[in-house]
Amino acid sequence: MAIDKVTLEILKNHCRAAAESMAFTLYRTAHSTFVKETEDFTTGLTTPEGETFATPVELGATWFVGLNYGTVIRMIDHYDEGDICMTNDPYSGHVCTHSPDMHIWKPVFHEGEIVCFVVGHIHNTDVGGAVPASISRTLSEVHQEGIRIPPAKVVKKGAFNHELIDVMLANVRMPEQNWGDLKAQIAAMNTGERRVHEMIAKFGVETFKAGVAGLLDYAEQQARSIMATLPDGDYFFDDYLDEDAAGGFPCRIALTLKIRGETCVLDFTGSDPQIESSVNMPTGGQPRHALLMVGFVYILYSLDPTLFLNSGVCRVAESILPEGTIVNPVFPAAVGLRTLSVQRLQGVIFGAFAQAAPDRLPSSPASGGPIMNVNTIDNRTGRRVMAAIGAISGGAGGSPRGDGTEGSGANASFLKNTPVEINEAEVPFKILRYGLCQDSGGAGKYRGGNALEMIFQAHAPNTRVTARNRDRTRFSSWGILGGKAGSHSKFVLNPGSNREENLGNVDILTIGPGDVVHIASGGSGGWGDPLERDPAAVLWDVRRGFVSTKAAEQSYGVVLTPGGVDEAATARLRADLARERPKQEGFFDYGANRLAYEKIWTRANYDALTELLAATPVHWRFFVKHRVFEAIDALDPVTLAGDGSDVRAAFDGVVERFPQLRAALAA
Repeated sequence: MAIDKVTLEILKNHCRAAAESMAFTLYRTAHSTFVKETEDFTTGLTTPEGETFATPVELGATWFVGLNYGTVIRMIDHYDEGDICMTNDPYSGHVCTHSPDMHIWKPVFHEGEIVCFVVGHIHNTDVGGAVPASISRTLSEVHQEGIRIPPAKVVKKGAFNHELIDVMLANVRMPEQNWGDLKAQIAAMNTGERRVHEMIAKFGVETFKAGVAGLLDYAEQQARSIMATLPDGDYFFDDYLDEDAAGGFPCRIALTLKIRGETCVLDFTGSDPQIESSVNMPTGGQPRHALLMVGFVYILYSLDPTLFLNSGVCRVAESILPEGTIVNPVFPAAVGLRTLSVQRLQGVIFGAFAQAAPDRLPSSPASGGPIMNVNTIDNRTGRRVMAAIGAISGGAGGSPRGDGTEGSGANASFLKNTPVEINEAEVPFKILRYGLCQDSGGAGKYRGGNALEMIFQAHAPNTRVTARNRDRTRFSSWGILGGKAGSHSKFVLNPGSNREENLGNVDILTIGPGDVVHIASGGSGGWGDPLERDPAAVLWDVRRGFVSTKAAEQSYGVVLTPGGVDEAATARLRADLARERPKQEGFFDYGANRLAYEKIWTRANYDALTELLAATPVHWRFFVKHRVFEAIDALDPVTLAGDGSDVRAAFDGVVERFPQLRAALAA
């Protein structure tokens, strides 16, 4: 049946309100800090086929707008009223994206017919496995990342399936916390079911069903209209994780964005092979998988904030995902740290689209701030504590419209901080500093947002810290159109003492009483020439502590006196700097480390490596990549051709060294 636009708009608001009600129920009844403070959770409504047609905008994670539950819905052979299903297995339907994320869904019946599902997920602080919090870069198989529950009914016709629940709780470090969060999820599902029944009572079931289809079509048409404003073309961009494993080599994510009219293709050919670390992204090769669509949805929403967020938005895009790569790994690749690689993938999507709309889109967000978890013993009670102590994130990139958000912006803005008072009340440590990191945002006409930093001291022995998402110690966030790259991240043990240790990208650390940890995200990129920044804005930044007096002069050419800006001295200094500074080549400023790296690892060299590894069996690829990198590192950089020939010669050398590989290639 046709539904008029006024009724559709009213229904849209009701559906979003239902999803919001679910979110508030979960938020107010959850037990773990990671849900009730950090807000790493989702709620929503899907069609009977699994397409999400309503999500909250006030609470929770914003990553899963296009999440399709269809695969797991179909893995349950029969539904009865009162059933609630759950899974946290990344390889069962590829809805769950790492094992700490517990997804649940409940059918909503009307007169015996399933009219929709209410759905959602939370990030459990721990689901067992090899390390506290279940996630570490050091893990190489999904089996190490905690208990995995394939799609199953946790509630059958309104009654708990205690056999399943008991198995889950026996395998986690803080069972009462997981049990409390699961009950909060179930309460949210019941809230959603009730809200749907209220809508059906108000609008009628046929109007509701027609409206759901209309909402998806509406979002699709909005997305098509936005895409039509962008110029057709092929836009290439790539970026790197610092390491593909602990102590390893850089990990590349590459994208060729192909914009054609109202649609686009995201071709990830050129991305690195799946790796023996946990940063793989379990997409199952689905061309519109939610992990791939996050950055795309962010772009469309930045271009038009009136966009209604549901799965219809993603209909205008599809992806090419070579099997056996970081963007489409093969079981049993570890995937726990996919948050880090997805953030980098989002940045890659931002970089590709920025070339199509440089006057409308920002530079790089920080994308690499750690999410901190602590496992220790409370000195007062002897009780084990397993807590999330907040995200140490970076700001948003500078944009044509202004400076980037400080501390937590862009693709990290949904992760709320945990108040210092709660951290110190629940965990035996003292927070010595928690705030913004001066001079960390990339300089620009519009400055990149500054990073967050935290300094804390442990009070209990054998305190285990998991700092997942550690990155950006080597490769910076990027600036555009003359804007500069952001600062690097830092992770230092006992800073300023004779026991100071730079921890780099280590993400598991054991400390004791008196040990001090200083951790900071990297900063985000700037937009536009810093010498064009309003001197009054630089003065204001210095007075707020965002920018140092030294950086004001060196980066922005602004001379300050106790009374304010020395305009004459500033004009002279800016003229001198404009003459002395080399003119920036290209659209992006990547920072010195990446420029040096890409003098050796040129695009032609990566193209050759991609071609050779694609013809190599999946289980050999990571090994072969490392041997090729070692061979290239052993050569004199001056003699490298950069045209792919050195890579091909190194690959041939690896094949000669390992007859088993030669046999595998011939098979």
